[in-house]
Amino acid sequence: MASSNYDCSVTQGFNFKKDEQVLVGHVVALTIGGTTFTADMTLTDPIDNTKTVTAVGVISNISWGGGYAEPIMLYFQISSENKKAASILIHQNMMDTTATITFNVYDFDQKAKTYYKAFWTNDANMNGLVLKQGGELAFTVADDEGREVISPRNFAMGLGVMPQDTQQAIQMAVSNTDKFSKQWGVTVGGT
Repeated sequence: MASSNYDCSVTQGFNFKKDEQVLVGHVVALTIGGTTFTADMTLTDPIDNTKTVTAVGVISNISWGGGYAEPIMLYFQISSENKKAASILIHQNMMDTTATITFNVYDFDQKAKTYYKAFWTNDANMNGLVLKQGGELAFTVADDEGREVISPRNFAMGLGVMPQDTQQAIQMAVSNTDKFSKQWGVTVGGT
């Protein structure tokens, strides 16, 4: 399977400049273990820079191995309030590792001269579980503030999400017009 890796600009995510044509990503919605993170960031919509979108975080990197059962790995910047919520979850014994996530990654089409969604969930929550690696959950949050963008205060968060036992679709594109869908997750039994 072909893997996908998107290194996004945190600076562009927070301080969008229409003349800079780099990858931008937003975590639009996130719930972990029953805790819903607040979409408390108002950011410029790359597709229509006269509008704004609300987000839980600004993505610095997101990757996926491309396989049906492979995890999506995300690294993104979150607010102080969401850092508190993440820290509480991390320091508790997490019995519920369910996770739902919605995200958009934008790239620039040089030919069409516009941003387009390159990797996204089509406004649907992707239902997963926090990835467990070597007995540890792939879920981290930085104690120190991010330095790439000073204001607003933001903190790095890392999260690995593996699919639940149900077939879901991830949307992908390589240009403004060349779009396709890939399967994430495998339906097992009656799920």
